[in-house]
Amino acid sequence: MTTVNTSNLLAMRNAILQQNSALQKAAAAPATNPLAGVGQIGTTTSAPDGGFTATLRGALTEVNNQQAKASQITESYERGETTDIAAVMLQREQASVGFQATLQVRNKLLSAYKDIMSMPV
Repeated sequence: MTTVNTSNLLAMRNAILQQNSALQKAAAAPATNPLAGVGQIGTTTSAPDGGFTATLRGALTEVNNQQAKASQITESYERGETTDIAAVMLQREQASVGFQATLQVRNKLLSAYKDIMSMPV
């Protein structure tokens, strides 16, 4: 293993800050597609032939795959097979963000359903 010294810590800190600012710039850029975040989770950005249901199912499947991959790489790290903690944390964070996005979509769908059901006929 490498020794931890001040220059290594500062270099890692600067790398993290640069990545953070790049992510913030990417998040601030206007999306041309309202489903751009969801499209990046799956393999396609447009709705497939199945429509909304198939798109939602595909996104949920992809989030599930990301969580399974994160669990697998975490277990690999715990067994000592992988030594790249940055890759492990990145995969776990991607899975977490995907899951949080899925929860937000679910909450919006439930809210829309409740609004529709409370409308007078």
